[in-house]
Amino acid sequence: MLHEVSFKSFNERDDIQGWIYVPAAKPKGIVQLIHGFGEHSRRYIHMISAFLDAGYIVAADDHTGHGKTAMVNDAWGDWGDKGPHTMMEDEHTLKKIVCEKYPDLPYFLFGHSMGSFITRDFMAKYGSELFGATICGTTGIFRGAKEAGELLKKAIGNGQALESDPALFGQLLGWMCERCGEVRIGNEWICADPYVQKDHAEDPFDAFTRPTSNRSLYDFVQMMIQIEGHEWAGKVPQDLPIYNIAGDQDPVGEYGKGVYEVSNWLADTGHTVTTKLYSGYRHEIHNYADIKCEVEAGIIAFMNSVLA
Repeated sequence: MLHEVSFKSFNERDDIQGWIYVPAAKPKGIVQLIHGFGEHSRRYIHMISAFLDAGYIVAADDHTGHGKTAMVNDAWGDWGDKGPHTMMEDEHTLKKIVCEKYPDLPYFLFGHSMGSFITRDFMAKYGSELFGATICGTTGIFRGAKEAGELLKKAIGNGQALESDPALFGQLLGWMCERCGEVRIGNEWICADPYVQKDHAEDPFDAFTRPTSNRSLYDFVQMMIQIEGHEWAGKVPQDLPIYNIAGDQDPVGEYGKGVYEVSNWLADTGHTVTTKLYSGYRHEIHNYADIKCEVEAGIIAFMNSVLA
């Protein structure tokens, strides 16, 4: 069964487009899938199918400025003016909609990349509503974020909030192919498979190749800064199980260093966190043909172990 849903964004401008996938069997839980920067939720259809087969309802939406939401609202690359918690609050709204339809089921989050930032923000505010969370391809201290944030703040102050400065975008994210050898598209850092790169670059629902407004890029920086360190980790409920996974050639996680920074912040503040790095793999570990089933099985095993 599939429910298509639409709801007003926290930004008070957009109508967020979402989906609730229901297995043809008695569900044992719900997992809400939160996609990353510049992409959309149907890039996870293989993972969604795996979760359904494992007996989980799957909820997902396309963020403001992304995917079908951007198409419906004609607002590519701009996320509104309500700040860096916007997407997190939208995810909480989706959770409330799902729980109205399917109450009293254990609820999990899975967030990849920017989706992991949103998940971590969600955990800090609404973590008591969850049974567990998987963060995939997350960041610790993101290289150059604070410096880029200051330049973006200055541009916004100069009346350029809705403009897009390629130089500022490049300063924040332009270094991420540094270990990829020959760069042809600019997204090689996501996965070594050229077919995944091509699919990502040519997907009409992807916003990655479209300009992102300066104010939205500034919010993106703030999304990372607000989930740094022990101060953030201390806001997450200590009894919330967390599964932290990534590729060890992922620049978002500084090739493993940032991934362990996050796990150590959590461990230092009394949390139970399981960390797994996939050796030799870049950002989208769930899109490598040779390990995506293993990645999905690990997430399912984590959720099943919590229920057990």
